[in-house]
Amino acid sequence: MASIAFGFIMTIILIKYKPVYKVKISGEELGYVKNIEAFEETVKESIISSNSKNIDSINITGNPEYELKLINRYEATNEEKVIEKIEENVDITYKYYEVALENTKIEQVNTLEEAQELVENIKEEKQEDVDLSIVEKYTQNEEEVQTKEIEIAKTEVQEKIAEVQKQKEVEEQEKNNPSVNGIKLAVLPITGTISSRYGVSSHLRKSTHTGLDIAAASGTPIKVVSSGTVTFASYNGSYGNLVKVDHGNGVETWYAHTSKIYVTVGQKVTAGDVIAAVGSTGNSTGPHLHLEIRINGQHVNPQNYLYN
Repeated sequence: MASIAFGFIMTIILIKYKPVYKVKISGEELGYVKNIEAFEETVKESIISSNSKNIDSINITGNPEYELKLINRYEATNEEKVIEKIEENVDITYKYYEVALENTKIEQVNTLEEAQELVENIKEEKQEDVDLSIVEKYTQNEEEVQTKEIEIAKTEVQEKIAEVQKQKEVEEQEKNNPSVNGIKLAVLPITGTISSRYGVSSHLRKSTHTGLDIAAASGTPIKVVSSGTVTFASYNGSYGNLVKVDHGNGVETWYAHTSKIYVTVGQKVTAGDVIAAVGSTGNSTGPHLHLEIRINGQHVNPQNYLYN
């Protein structure tokens, strides 16, 4: 009779209630699930077996604990919310590979094999010593993982190499640029033919030539040879339209006989800026640039520094 009564009571209980499992992690109640094995399989599929190729390891902080409970048969379990809460207690470590040029990061790829292939291909194509290295990186911040497909990464690495090499060429050229009293002359003002040299005599002038004449087509842009400040930009007798630029350290450059002036007094200019155009104003027999270099007010031979 006792067993019949117990069975009857259990039947009534199971009609009104259903067995579920309360899930806890580190003492925190997360919710209820129907079946432990099915739930853990779902956790494994959604978290532990993540298909991200950059995941190196996944660690759930605290193991789930289960406690059998009876709840109202019509009360729903909440497996999805429990999984979401478990995901909040997951530490994921990502791994990727950086390709660096001269120890400066350029691009990221997913695997060591991709990084090695990229570096080997570039070195073979360049046929020269390119300082490329591979760095294995780990992070728990997924946003730091910005990997690219190998062909895209290869293109960007090649572009960066070209950029760095060009910069080195510029720096090397700057080292070899002529210097006047410590002021680097970075560019030629124009390209043309020397028509009159410094120090020569002529019936056109009362004294020897104080500058260098470079013949060029009228309107040819004239560039300032070094950075400085415009101190004169106007018509000046035999010089015609004249621009003077102060470069510091007592160094000045003069640009004469111009057809047009593009700068004003007080204006800051950078080496290579166009400041005027070739012309034939003032005491001139044809379009050319009269270039003077002065140190502490005294003219010197421009060909000691340029057009030599």
